[in-house]
Amino acid sequence: MTTTTGITESAPPLLLTRRRIWIIFSALIAGMLLASLDQTIVSTAMPTIVGELGGVSSQVWITTAYILATTIVMPVYGKFGDVLGRRRLFIVAIAIFTAASVGCAFATGFWTFVIFRAVQGLGGGGLMILSQAIIADIVPASERGRYLGPLGGIFGLAAVGGPLLGGFFVDHLTWQWAFYINIPVGVAAFLIAVFALRLPNKKAVHPIDWLGVLFLSAATTCLIFFADSGGSADHGWAAGVTWAWGAGLVLSASVFVVVESRAADPIMPLSMFRNPIFVNATAIGLALGIGMFAALGFVPTFLQMSSGTSAAASGLLMLPLMVGLLATSVVAGVLITRTGRYRIFPVLGTLITGGAMAAMTTLTAATPIWLIGVYLLVFGAGLGLIIQVVVLVVQNAVSPDDIGTATATNNYFREVGGAVGIAVFGTIFTSRLTDNLTTVFTGAGADAEQASRATATIDPAVLRQLPDQVRDGIVAAYADALAPVFWYLIPFMVIALVLALFLKEIPLSDVAGMVARGEAIGGEEAERLEAEKSGPPS
Repeated sequence: MTTTTGITESAPPLLLTRRRIWIIFSALIAGMLLASLDQTIVSTAMPTIVGELGGVSSQVWITTAYILATTIVMPVYGKFGDVLGRRRLFIVAIAIFTAASVGCAFATGFWTFVIFRAVQGLGGGGLMILSQAIIADIVPASERGRYLGPLGGIFGLAAVGGPLLGGFFVDHLTWQWAFYINIPVGVAAFLIAVFALRLPNKKAVHPIDWLGVLFLSAATTCLIFFADSGGSADHGWAAGVTWAWGAGLVLSASVFVVVESRAADPIMPLSMFRNPIFVNATAIGLALGIGMFAALGFVPTFLQMSSGTSAAASGLLMLPLMVGLLATSVVAGVLITRTGRYRIFPVLGTLITGGAMAAMTTLTAATPIWLIGVYLLVFGAGLGLIIQVVVLVVQNAVSPDDIGTATATNNYFREVGGAVGIAVFGTIFTSRLTDNLTTVFTGAGADAEQASRATATIDPAVLRQLPDQVRDGIVAAYADALAPVFWYLIPFMVIALVLALFLKEIPLSDVAGMVARGEAIGGEEAERLEAEKSGPPS
């Protein structure tokens, strides 16, 4: 399971002083701000984007393409970071994400836009995985909770700034500005990483597991298309094309397992799955991903179209969710650092999140705005008790040599859950929505072709120009399409709860990953050596 690597430079071990840790942490924050800000802006602007590009009936692919690409590259970034070092990979991820943002802004067709969103995912997957792994490299598990506060602050800043910017761009400029904004942020993150992110580079002593990468990517792609085809009104679970993707999934996954069992340095070591804590925490992430991403992916659309609010207003309505997530993630981090206990938080989190989902099944166009805010606040509070804690549990349960691989594998299965959830439940939502909207437009006197065209290009700006009777019908169509989907998500939170109840609790490590691997010196010794290097005060 352990990968033997060599440091490419003959320099002495890095001194992880408190000052150096915060400098490195600043580079991670810059990269995470780039990715998290983009997600909140795009979710707010999505109804306008799909309306202008003529992709309302296929809007699920904007999110699915990003998550599919992110999911595929996560294990690659995780393993390559363990083998080659994480600094250069982190810089590359920022560059890919920023360049793809330019492509999204200049896309003139819906599927061109989807392709660039997929390329963004290739960078976003690295930003997510490498940030989490680097934190585990420089901060012991027993102290990592205190760093959840600043990380939560970044998500909170993105939660506040993203919807406001997204709404402002849609209402007063153009949706393209949702991607233009990534250019200066990306350049700043790139420069900060180049000059502030000082980590050792390594060299691999075993061949790279390219076959593992190939068949894992094939299995992931087949899984997503299998779920999307099965949930699609055009195909369905009885269609031959659906089960062709299913057969591809079984075949590629089987070959992947064989390849990994024989690889000298596998991309996803099978031995990790003999670790019960790792398996349990990863299964929680999988179940959470199915429910969480499916719920979050379409709430802004519901708020804009079903509640009749503008893009800016719907962005503001998402703030309670992020406030709840920020508050509970900070509190959980502080309590874990003080007590060393973590098992209770996923248990409480799944209960709270499941309860919020049950409440959201009652959403209609007539639901008061303040009540929607309460539901989202509770939903976010539940998520905040689970997401970061599960990653911490996984990192604490594996060897320091496998921190990146374990972090990536855990996130991979959560993203797989998210991709499946969005593909299945997103197509259920869009299929119902398309049928509902077609009925509304034909009822208003349009023929089949006119109704199809109107359904594909409806957006909030168009909605506000329609007659009251048609507008009311469209609002009801969105509400009737989305709210019942939450019933399908609740069972996955029940599964996550059962898994959390059986999660074993072990002591948190008090040694950072780089220190355990002999790549760095930490604690008081690092402070002393740094002071000696600086020389006596003048």
